[in-house]
Amino acid sequence: MKDELPADGTSAAHPKKWSGRFAEPLDELTQRYTASVGFDRRLALVDIRGSLAHARMLARAGILSATDLADIEQGLAEIEAEIREGRFAWSIALEDVHLNIERRLTERVGEAGKRLHTGRSRNDQVATDLRLWLRDEIDGLAELLRRVQERLLDMAEAHVDTLMPGFTHLQVAQPVTFGHHLMAYVEMFSRDAARLADCRGRVNRLPLGAAALAGTTFPIDREWVAQALGFDGICENSLDAVSDRDFAVEFLAAAALCMAHVSRMAEEFVLWMNPRFGFIDIADRFCTGSSIMPQKKNPDVAELMRGKTGRVYGSLVALLTLIKGQPLAYNKDNQEDKEPLFDAADTLADTLRILAELLGGVSARPERMRAALEEGFATATDLADYLVRQGVPFRDAHEAVAQAVRAAESSGRTLESLTLGELKRFSDRAGDDVHASLSAAGSVAARRHAGGTAPEAVRAAIARARARLSRR
Repeated sequence: MKDELPADGTSAAHPKKWSGRFAEPLDELTQRYTASVGFDRRLALVDIRGSLAHARMLARAGILSATDLADIEQGLAEIEAEIREGRFAWSIALEDVHLNIERRLTERVGEAGKRLHTGRSRNDQVATDLRLWLRDEIDGLAELLRRVQERLLDMAEAHVDTLMPGFTHLQVAQPVTFGHHLMAYVEMFSRDAARLADCRGRVNRLPLGAAALAGTTFPIDREWVAQALGFDGICENSLDAVSDRDFAVEFLAAAALCMAHVSRMAEEFVLWMNPRFGFIDIADRFCTGSSIMPQKKNPDVAELMRGKTGRVYGSLVALLTLIKGQPLAYNKDNQEDKEPLFDAADTLADTLRILAELLGGVSARPERMRAALEEGFATATDLADYLVRQGVPFRDAHEAVAQAVRAAESSGRTLESLTLGELKRFSDRAGDDVHASLSAAGSVAARRHAGGTAPEAVRAAIARARARLSRR
């Protein structure tokens, strides 16, 4: 639900900044339809940061007097305090966050407040605010991703020896360890962090100075403002600076991928908590019950993570659709960039925050994982590899093991329980050491190469991941 703000109308005391061109005021419906202050006021603090840097640059360039600068600095500091303390009176009649702050500044410091907007437009102002805000959000998300990865690394370290089935097509495939499985998500989230860091570099360019679309006739110093605000550089083309939102689209694409990884993990947690798997339990504080079935313990948090993924996908599609038909330069369409962007960033941050907590409430059930290994002939590939090492061509070994699996399945037995004599019926190359290849623990231990599931390989992967995190 959008924030309700007072519709105080446009009066002689509070005219629109562009009202001299028009013979009549906006009607109330148009005013409400076009106003953005209900959601863009969350940009207020970065708007003040940008305005302070702009004012100081104007003073350095001799465009603004030292007295005016001092008044603006004092006025903006007082306004920031009002906003932080919830005392600022927002007005829908002033359209957006920028005009609300400017009007309040003029009320406080008079003529100096009216001079602040020299050499800039709301077009480059909002683009700057959005980049400042998104840069801060990316930094916060990077820290949340670190926390999730650290929790996963702790869990993986505790379960480097815990055997479980690895799956393809959701069918038992080969033995792995729970630690190895968890490390797959560490890798996914590492790439998510890298994508956000890469995106941050393109976010971190200064649009301010592009003005409405063509730049300004005043002798401004864009590079100085960029440095003052911590930008890596400036947007090189004024038309592009005010009109494109590809940096926001790129962020949303990275956020969507990150949520996809969260959703995959959440899906596995939902499945694994089901009694048919029983691989894990999730702490009660992350589950809910049923209003009618007293026995139920539902993994609602994991399910909601899975569901919220679609919400972030929707934000990405919304922004892609928003920009696709816009001619250069700025268009009012771009007012619609903020709500999807804000919502996606909030959703991702909330999801990562609770995921880190939920991981601390996940407990493994190794006995159930081991029992599942005995149901799916998980070491069949190991038996085929064994026969290959005895000189059997792989395709022949594959066929021999397939026949052995069918025989074991029809008699309700495991491959490991077949006797040497029975195995020899399928391949005379089976020797006295064949059963060593049918052990789940042996299967896992044999995969000791980098990226493999052997406990020693997983420990090495954990060490490498911790080292990467320490360098970020």
